[in-house]
Amino acid sequence: MPLGHESAGRDVVIDVAHLTKRFDGRAVVRDFSMQVRRGSIYGFLGPNGSGKTTTIRMLCGLLTPDEGTGTCLGYDIRTETDKIKRQVGYMTQRFSLYQDLSVRENLEFIGRIYGLRHPRAAARAAIERLGLKGREGQLAGELSGGWKQRLALGACTLPGPQLLLLDEPTAGVDPKARREFWNEIHALAAEGLTVLVSTHYMDEAERCHEIAYIAYGELLVRGSVAEVIAASNLTTYVVSARNGDGIPALGQELEHKAGVDMVAPFGTSLHVSGRDAAALEAAIAPYRQRGDLDWQRSEASLEDVFIDLMGRAKDNFQ
Repeated sequence: MPLGHESAGRDVVIDVAHLTKRFDGRAVVRDFSMQVRRGSIYGFLGPNGSGKTTTIRMLCGLLTPDEGTGTCLGYDIRTETDKIKRQVGYMTQRFSLYQDLSVRENLEFIGRIYGLRHPRAAARAAIERLGLKGREGQLAGELSGGWKQRLALGACTLPGPQLLLLDEPTAGVDPKARREFWNEIHALAAEGLTVLVSTHYMDEAERCHEIAYIAYGELLVRGSVAEVIAASNLTTYVVSARNGDGIPALGQELEHKAGVDMVAPFGTSLHVSGRDAAALEAAIAPYRQRGDLDWQRSEASLEDVFIDLMGRAKDNFQ
């Protein structure tokens, strides 16, 4: 078994330990270890510059770590990177196909690059599967963001990779197109494709089987969404003003109270959270007596957890 994980089994397709990567002497990723199982959708979240993309690239042999060891798809991430790359599909947020070729021409061209025996048939199958039928003759540069996204997904899955990397794949895409995109990702995962995705969208994170939160090069928490929320130990209240006024001032006042670890506006209300339930109750007790405020106990959301984690993370530029 890779790295000595004797019970991991053949379903583990990524198994890495103690990965570290530095640029200009600064550690962008520090001591990162994890396992990813076949057919899982693994989400990486964190603030800009946190090391998400660097981590994903190291996991699949696209970037060599300065320290640490591991395997991806059964191959060593240091010495067998060429074998890994042949089985990886990579989709970035920037559309990188040929704007002046049609949908069909782009897919057929990709098929030929990868040496597929029947590139035209593979292109037709991708067009059918991704709902692009009727648009196959349209120039890629004339497509809307959502259709470009489908085309890009078709291109990177055309060669039949075992691992799919998605780097902010739905940036600038409308909610309906994002939902359809994720439906396709889940269909691919059900067929055994493993997916690593970097995203800032909480609703997308909730669609992942597991998530990892990385802040400034360090892995702070990982697990299912339910496990990550439970591990935060956050107690959360939603407070709104009955007359609709005073919420900004209330937020500024509460965020300085002992026992209040996070205050975040959500529409016309505030989410007020704390990791020590008793201390939080003591902090908000005087405000709960006010007749102009409505307080409701709530389950902590994934966004609550991430705002709290970001507030506690140490910026590695400082």
